[in-house]
Amino acid sequence: MAEQIPITPRLLTWARERAGLSSDAAVEKFRNFAEWEAGRSFPTYPQLEAIAEALKVPVAVFFFPEPPNVPAIEETFRTLPGVEYNRLPSRVRLLLRKAKALQLNLADLATGRNPAERLITRDLNFRPNANIAAMAREVRAYIGVSLEAQQQWRDDDTALKGWRDALQNVGVFVFKDAFRTPEFSGFSLYDDTFPIIYVNNSSTKTRQMFTYFHELAHLIFHTSGVDTIHDEYVERLGPDDKLIEVLCNRFAAEFLLPAAEFNAAVAQRDATVATAEALAARYHVSREVIFRRLLDLGRVTQQDYEQAVEVWNGQRRPNTPGGDHYWTKLAYLGRDYVSLALRAFHQNRIDEDQLADYLDTKPKNLNALESYFERGAA
Repeated sequence: MAEQIPITPRLLTWARERAGLSSDAAVEKFRNFAEWEAGRSFPTYPQLEAIAEALKVPVAVFFFPEPPNVPAIEETFRTLPGVEYNRLPSRVRLLLRKAKALQLNLADLATGRNPAERLITRDLNFRPNANIAAMAREVRAYIGVSLEAQQQWRDDDTALKGWRDALQNVGVFVFKDAFRTPEFSGFSLYDDTFPIIYVNNSSTKTRQMFTYFHELAHLIFHTSGVDTIHDEYVERLGPDDKLIEVLCNRFAAEFLLPAAEFNAAVAQRDATVATAEALAARYHVSREVIFRRLLDLGRVTQQDYEQAVEVWNGQRRPNTPGGDHYWTKLAYLGRDYVSLALRAFHQNRIDEDQLADYLDTKPKNLNALESYFERGAA
């Protein structure tokens, strides 16, 4: 019989309640969960790994003496009403818990200190009534990527990686996953030390870049956020929260393509789909951003805009099966996070099982995953 691992029972209760799981639902997943939660017996280590995966918390949490003082995820979403949070698809809520586990992992692996030399959410401060153009200029200057450098990226793949690296350099970790619901482009989780952005890898690359900066604005305003294709819920927000959500969208568009630059670029062009596609390719932004700007200028109608967006949304990247497991894993976690985990392992701060837990894989896959990492994946 496998050895039982003594843990603090109330940590099971904390993890179950945090995941929004009832006692009965937990027992359906794990037959002995009620006994473990009552302290009458304990799970084996493989069972503990399965619990951690199901509840989206690190295995290490179950060895804490007390539940960690972490607020409920929904409490950090200032601009997402509680009723809207409860309407999120189960897949998205699972990813929110997974993202929070990664945030806890970061704190552990980096020993409580963000490895970046600068932290944008600490160094920059804006009020909700900030001038968007001025805010975008200041953020771009802080990040250190000029509009000219942005245009010189050879393609959207290069731009996507370039922006991810730039965000990491200012203390923001970016993770990815397949959301399996095209309505949601991504979300962010604010933290004083480890702010993170989590992106739907099935979205187009230009949509992912827009999500980067929509969510960065949320983080700069010290709030978590959700980026969706359609924002009907925004109209149900209070005035202050609605202002922030609208501002985040405007900031992302202004950051990626400043209004002055846009106006000069379209001055001698017809307001057509072809123009939107040409400028989107030049600046590595979404076609929707270009057409939204044309709509705001009154150069296309609302109907023209909606019809074009409908076509473009239908061209979104399909959820194709297959692909290389290790490349995908590294792309989802990112090199910086994987590097922290591998460094902790080679410094003997964590063992092989813990490394596998941090990297969301099985111990037997670790050698291959590290080999891919050394070859420069992600």
